[in-house]
Amino acid sequence: MYILGISAFYHDSAAALIADGVIVAAAQEERFSRVKQDSGFPARAVEYCLAEAGVDLAAIDYVVFYDKPFLKFERLLETYVSFAPKGFRSFRMAMPVWLREKLFQKSLLRKAFEKYDSEFDWKNKLLFAEHHQSHAASAFFPSPFDEAVVLTMDGVGEWATTSVARGSGNKLEVFKELHFPHSLGLLYSAFTYYTGFKVNSGEYKVMGLAPYGEPKYVQKILDNLIDLKADGSFRLDQSFFDYCTGLRMTNKRFDDLFGAPPRDREAPLTQRDMDLAASVQAVTEEVVLRITRSLAQETGAKNLCLAGGVALNCVANGKVLRDGRFENVWIQPAAGDAGGALGAALCAYHIYQGQPRRTNGAGDGMQGAYLGPAYDDDQIAECLERIGGRYRRLDREAMLQETAAAIADGKAVGWFQGRMEFGPRALGNRSILGDARSPDMQRTLNLRIKYRESFRPFAPTVRREDVSKWFELDRESPYMLIVADVLEAKRCRVSEDEQALFGIDKLNVARSEIPAVTHVDYSARVQTVDKAVNPTYHALLTKFNDLTGCPVVANTSFNVRGEPIVCTPEDAFRCLMGTDIEFLALGNLVLRKEDQDPTLRVEYKDAFELD
Repeated sequence: MYILGISAFYHDSAAALIADGVIVAAAQEERFSRVKQDSGFPARAVEYCLAEAGVDLAAIDYVVFYDKPFLKFERLLETYVSFAPKGFRSFRMAMPVWLREKLFQKSLLRKAFEKYDSEFDWKNKLLFAEHHQSHAASAFFPSPFDEAVVLTMDGVGEWATTSVARGSGNKLEVFKELHFPHSLGLLYSAFTYYTGFKVNSGEYKVMGLAPYGEPKYVQKILDNLIDLKADGSFRLDQSFFDYCTGLRMTNKRFDDLFGAPPRDREAPLTQRDMDLAASVQAVTEEVVLRITRSLAQETGAKNLCLAGGVALNCVANGKVLRDGRFENVWIQPAAGDAGGALGAALCAYHIYQGQPRRTNGAGDGMQGAYLGPAYDDDQIAECLERIGGRYRRLDREAMLQETAAAIADGKAVGWFQGRMEFGPRALGNRSILGDARSPDMQRTLNLRIKYRESFRPFAPTVRREDVSKWFELDRESPYMLIVADVLEAKRCRVSEDEQALFGIDKLNVARSEIPAVTHVDYSARVQTVDKAVNPTYHALLTKFNDLTGCPVVANTSFNVRGEPIVCTPEDAFRCLMGTDIEFLALGNLVLRKEDQDPTLRVEYKDAFELD
């Protein structure tokens, strides 16, 4: 049985295909269109999924959309009625789009698919799941657990902003919900907006900025913005926000509470911005911990699954894990709306069709999240010859040796191998790699390669068998969704003068033997690599360890600021020629910057809208 899941028309459109409950393919539309968080119909992603399975639309048993448009429209209308006459301008702008397009998404989907099969039985084969049901299914059904509590937290679906479900076998039943406008995701997005970052993409910047600040505003947030209960349930005081009816997240009353208007997007960051980031991060962690502690006590469950945009907050995830109320925590790597496409397909298979679920008691069903397109060496060579790339074709052993040596030599390395990752993280198949031991690598990668803010941290990638030798983590973290501290034994002594530094001045202090991936609070967003899941990346780490005695490299996504992660060899070569990347490994083909035709250099820094 083939089931195709679709998420679209809001942000981060995607498609996912399962066959008899097994994930065949999944990809975000942005990777093909090269438009960050593309919200349109995921035509190219659909075409890829069908091609990967070797089928056409006629072979698909169901197409499932990840939410229910009529329920969203109901929420929109009820919200505007509740706040009327306030918000009329926003209402007037939203209604034509809904009445012309969004309210009739069934027709939109049917028309979009007509080019694949005009005879497809849309009346019986087009299904709609609820938004949080899709998220919860994406978290539980691929997890390694037979039973679990499933917590979904995001901005808003149809009505739900936080929901809790029980997963058991092929069943998934929601038993708690918190509804719009009371939303932890929207609270975090309000501070994202207020500190000058872009909503729905800049939240991870706030999380990265938080350790540079002090949580000075926590009590002010708790006293004024959020009424937080002991079990983690809460209500937001809407008099400080404008997201229900306005065209921005916060309002003048919010400005007055914190003493200034929102930061301009390109204005310099101040200590106050860092303190605000630290404060909303601390409040978020407290809310999540209260919820998970309450759920553990109430249900007695040992396993917890997480999904929704808030589940991408890896600092909060790490605290939930260390809190120990649940023995095991598993997080969907595509926790945002893209993952809803996968969840919708799994809903149809397990819940709608009642098909059994198979777990192996060990690994999950995500295949390392390597679910996108792959290119063999012949395809890569053909592409490079067409666009003028100068390469050498090596055997696997020589490619690994040269790449490891380039990293050890301090070079920024583009690493393009196997199937592209599904979700927002580059997990070692579409990555830029650097030497974690270098005190200059973080700044180099941020400013010369990524063209982004210098404070942004990088993730350490480490072999699974070595993780506890370097980090305070005793289990795998394959999806870069758990933050753990660097081991005390690997830390460097920090002088009193260095300890007294504030804000961004902390950035240049080497805090461990792997300073490029050690944040200012000694934390790191760890990715572990299992030899069975990604043998090529694991072999590279082994080669690097043989050369340096260190099994850790710095890993960041293969793109520049505002650009989707690269998908094709051509995307990778273009990024090589538009940045200060010095070495590129495409499969077993290697390219050095100095060998390339200088006329192929491209202006890349301003090619994409800032995120």
